[in-house]
Amino acid sequence: MLLLITNQCHGLFKPPTARRFLCLGSAGLASLLILSGCFGQREIKLAGKTMGTTYHITLVGGYLTAAAPLQSAIDDRLAAINASMSTYRPDSEISRFNQMTTVDTPFPIGKDFQAVMQVSQKLFRITQGAWDGTLDPLIDLWGFGRTKRPEKQVPSEDAIRTRLDAVGFQHIVLHPDGHLRKKRATVSLDLASVAKGYAVDVVAALIHQKGFDNYLVEIGGEVYAAGVRIDKQPWRIGINKPEAGASADQVYHVATLQDRAFATSGDYRNFFENEGRRYAHIIDPRTGYPVSNDVVSVSVTADTCALADGLATALMVIGAARGIDLVNRLENVECLIITRDDGNRLQDHVSQGFRTAN
Repeated sequence: MLLLITNQCHGLFKPPTARRFLCLGSAGLASLLILSGCFGQREIKLAGKTMGTTYHITLVGGYLTAAAPLQSAIDDRLAAINASMSTYRPDSEISRFNQMTTVDTPFPIGKDFQAVMQVSQKLFRITQGAWDGTLDPLIDLWGFGRTKRPEKQVPSEDAIRTRLDAVGFQHIVLHPDGHLRKKRATVSLDLASVAKGYAVDVVAALIHQKGFDNYLVEIGGEVYAAGVRIDKQPWRIGINKPEAGASADQVYHVATLQDRAFATSGDYRNFFENEGRRYAHIIDPRTGYPVSNDVVSVSVTADTCALADGLATALMVIGAARGIDLVNRLENVECLIITRDDGNRLQDHVSQGFRTAN
């Protein structure tokens, strides 16, 4: 979980009164609007709901910036992405593709779906299958998906093997002209671990197109930070302490972020215990079982949030040593992997360029 740490110039945000504006005249007003720092700018905060979670956006803009049209454009864009890739909507593109039972039938997809599939192909390739977008049947079987199962119930080995037969990202072909084909009829997609990060990237691009240089976009804990805060300092992202009983505001590390994306995945929120063993929601595509490798949290920073989002999930599966080795070979990607040792102590594993602020 990520905490957004802000620093405002308290007491300096009240805009001048209407009477003061009238006294300035046109030259004075122009001078006021171009002032830098806290005197000429303000923080604009937007928030809403999307993809079964919430979003929060902080912009640095002028006093006369109208927030409502921007928020309307953001909501429209997020609604379009959700209509394309929500597995909870039977009429979405991804749901209609999943419902297909034929092999080699072309299925046209939109640009958002195609973009997410391109990132997904890259993730599947560079992680050697540790990230797999066809895990939906297993996620559902373990009770972490749309179908609710009795609490603390471990599926049978036969059930897991049956669901594994329907898993394999290599059984879906993306064609350059913008359509998908199934090579195995039972395969289905759930791209949530990339689509949310992709939505962050899309919203960030939209905000940039509207003329903003300094802003922070967060959707369900995934983040893109551009420029600097209103105090001219880099954005600060708090990484939640990876413990089940930790409060939402308990910070383990703080990372600074500028013109970068940041995503975190962990096993300490969504899990159940059975006979003294913890089963978390991150499933290993190779075994069909939740991962069990001492990794409790992974934070990734990258150029795009779609890549950071998917890699954070994949590194939970890969493990600390191999995960750090992979990230050190990737361009413009850094990570923090947190493990828990036999003495219940947290251990940090960082890539070559990852830095924290504390």
